[in-house]
Formats: sequence, structure tokens, C-alpha cells
Amino acid sequence: MSKIAFVFPGQGAQYTGMAKDFYESFPVSRQVFQTASEASGLDVRALCFEEEDRLNITEYTQIAMLTAEIAMLRALEETGIHSQVNAGLSLGEYGALIASGVMKEKDAFEVVRKRGIYMQEAYPTGGAMSAVLGTDAGLIEKVCEETEGIVSVANYNCPGQIVITGEEKAVSAAGEALKEAGARRVIPLKVSGPFHCELLKGAGEKLGQALEAVELQPFSIPYVTNVTAGYVTKPDSVKELLVRQAFSSVRWQQCVEAMIRDGVDTFVEIGPGKTLTGFLKKIDRSVKALHVEKAEDLETVRKECL
Repeated sequence: MSKIAFVFPGQGAQYTGMAKDFYESFPVSRQVFQTASEASGLDVRALCFEEEDRLNITEYTQIAMLTAEIAMLRALEETGIHSQVNAGLSLGEYGALIASGVMKEKDAFEVVRKRGIYMQEAYPTGGAMSAVLGTDAGLIEKVCEETEGIVSVANYNCPGQIVITGEEKAVSAAGEALKEAGARRVIPLKVSGPFHCELLKGAGEKLGQALEAVELQPFSIPYVTNVTAGYVTKPDSVKELLVRQAFSSVRWQQCVEAMIRDGVDTFVEIGPGKTLTGFLKKIDRSVKALHVEKAEDLETVRKECL
């Protein structure tokens, strides 16, 4: 019997039309869009299916991505597929928390709408992020520490792919130093802020205030947090972890490795694109990597998992 993990991607994979076939085919998915619209005060259906100009702006991207992911999740659950652990990359953690029964959809949508705004406003200009390919984490950490200004690791995605973040000048300088030190490529990313570094601490503090009003439920399924790459089974620590996550490194590779050590042999990525599936193949090719992005994917996953 497979041990299944549901994993949810973060922003960057969004596109106009995501989850549209789920919305059209599944009443449970339409209800997710309705709940998200009521909680956020936005027409999330139009945002996901029509409004390409706003979809790539962080304050709108995050609520749109989460809605699409949960619309897909609810349709998947109706097929009888369930997970034994959940995780998400950055924003995707909110999908994992909904899947784990800790956070109600309405509360998650309200918080994520605010999270997007806080992160957009926290450092509107002068920040940058770059993907560093083909070198080890230790060297990247050392170069970041030695570079003048604020620059640090944002994401440990998979072997050979780490993202750095911080002040634009510092990220550029660290990138040049890494290329000189042998990094295969350093690719500046088109992002609207220096996410997951100390420049976002103010956004994390505001997020903490927004989370104060949220009543968390007992875990029905554990999840693995980005901050420590450890299992979380008690709701008491969730709010603090979500606050820290806004300005801490995302330890995605370590999260996946922790789940594999615990016996997970099947990962189902739920959401737009195949970003996490790609990372998984570089982390451990021996485990099964599935994804749900289109309604037709449900039957494939059902056959593989049941």
C-alpha cells in the first residue's frame, strides 16, 4: 500500500485559466471559488480565468493560486484518494494546512489575501531574487555571508537549484561571486519582492496579527513545515511557523527528504504546473511523482494510488 503525500506549489506557477475545468465540472470546486470570493472580497473566478494583468501581482497571485489548488484538492478527495502527510512550498503551505484539516478554507483565504498584500507592500522596490544552478548549498551560504548587504538563501529547492534573495545590489554581487566560484548559471527571477529574507520581517509581523483571529483545528493529517523541514502534528506551533516562514528560508528539499525517510513513496502535486514534480525527480527518482492540474489527471492518479 502506497504512503501518499499531497504537495502544493507556491506562486510562480500561476496562469490564466488554471482550475477552470474543475470549476466547470465539479460542484465542490465551484464552492471553493465562491468561498474564496466571499472571504477575500474579490471575484476570484474572474481573477483566475480572465484577469491576466492582475494575476501576476503578488497580492492577487496568492489568493488565486490557493483557490485553484483547493478546487483541485476537493475534486481529488471525491475520487477517494487521501494523503498520509501534506506539505507545500511557501504559499503552498496554506493548501497543506487546509488538506490537513487544521485551517478552515474561509480562514485560510482571508489570511492569504492579507499575506499577499503584506508581502507586496513590505519591500516594493530595490529587492531581487536569483536562481543559482549547479553548485552546492554550503558554497552559496558562504558567499551570501561574505557579501556586503542583505542576501541569503530563499529556497533550497533540490540538488543543484537554490534561490537567493535580498537587496538588489547584494543579490547581484553574490551572483557574480558565485559564477566566479563555479556556479553553472545564475538566473535573475522576475519577482515583485525579495521573498523569504529578513526584509520581509515586517510582513511576517503583520501576518501574525492577522493569524491571531484564526481558530486552528486539530490535525487530521500531519504536515511538514518549510521552516524546520520537520513534521508538525499539534496546531499550537502553526501560527508562529507561518509568521517565520515569510522571512525564513524554504527548506523544500529537506521537507521531501523527511517525508521519504518516513516511508512516503508517492507524491501528488496539486496545483498549476509541475514545479514540485521536477524538483522531486532531482531529489529522489525512486519515488513515484504524480500531479493534478487538469480534471483528466484525476483518473490517472486514482489508478496509480488505489
